[in-house]
Amino acid sequence: MIPAILLGVILSTLYGAAFHLWRGGNLGRLILYLALSWVGFWTGHFMAGYFGWTFDSLGQLHLGTATFGSFLFIGIGYWLSLVRVEKK
Repeated sequence: MIPAILLGVILSTLYGAAFHLWRGGNLGRLILYLALSWVGFWTGHFMAGYFGWTFDSLGQLHLGTATFGSFLFIGIGYWLSLVRVEKK
């Protein structure tokens, strides 16, 4: 159980950091990408367990759906962060 959690934290952190390296930004963006990656990763993992999906599992960790969830959350969060509010 502990190795699966540790691997999940490491992988989701790498996904968020790699996205920040690719798209750039300040410290706030890095924190945003890391948080989105963590939440998306574990959401994907727990949804796979709930629905019984077994796509690319590694031990107890539903790696395929967790990775997809991480990328999905990062992508949607990045897209929503591009919205500019106009001041009148």
